[in-house]
Amino acid sequence: MSVHDELSSVQRCLDELSRTVTRLEQQLGSDGLEVRRVRTDADHLRESLTLLRAAAAAPGAPRRPDLVSIPDTPYDGSLWTDSDDEGLGARDRRAP
Repeated sequence: MSVHDELSSVQRCLDELSRTVTRLEQQLGSDGLEVRRVRTDADHLRESLTLLRAAAAAPGAPRRPDLVSIPDTPYDGSLWTDSDDEGLGARDRRAP
């Protein structure tokens, strides 16, 4: 299946979920915390799918972020001047 077909399938499932949650709200009432949570989660899924659709439709958009290479060479020791060692305190003082 293509990405468009998959996104359409997810949209249909979310539409069915929304209809089912509406029926549950009518049966159980919409004032309960659990029903509100389910409604909120369903709405978040719908918003996420909208963002995913926009990202998939953007031409030339990178599929994943560029990787940043980190060298294996040690850092310059002057970067750590006047810094505290985590859990040990400053170098010129004793731990309590």
